[in-house]
Amino acid sequence: MRYPQGGGLTAERQAFRERIRIEAAEMLAVGQENVVVAKQLRVSARPVQRWRRAWRDGSQQALQPSGSPGQPRLSETLFAVLEQELDKGPVAHGWPDQTWTLARSKTLIGRRFHKSITLSAIAQMPHRHGWSHQVPARRALERDEEAITGWVKETWPCAAIGPANRPG
Repeated sequence: MRYPQGGGLTAERQAFRERIRIEAAEMLAVGQENVVVAKQLRVSARPVQRWRRAWRDGSQQALQPSGSPGQPRLSETLFAVLEQELDKGPVAHGWPDQTWTLARSKTLIGRRFHKSITLSAIAQMPHRHGWSHQVPARRALERDEEAITGWVKETWPCAAIGPANRPG
């Protein structure tokens, strides 16, 4: 659960919720009904239904917390492999140009690691490792670099000064 202040659950609150789940597992083990468990633990019936399902599938250990949802989906070693794959370039992986997009990165991760990661998580992943996104510069085919350089050196300084302050 996330809060607008930017934090998650405190350590005490996590421990409290874990105790509730353990108590629920003990009650489910003796055969108490969902409604009774929910009323005694002062929770709604919905989480008790989920806990019963998890408990039935994997006993009390299935009710242990699964960890922070903010943990990266790729381990450090898998990210190192991903970096090597990205260094090969998109053309090596079957795309027609040399542009890595989020969608292409997602496809590569799915093909290589059999994991599905959201586009926003993929966008954040490189930043955690010191990468930044790059946008290719779009340049007109008719672009004349010499004309641009001359304009910047001669015309732009006059335009920047303004008509009132022009020499002459």
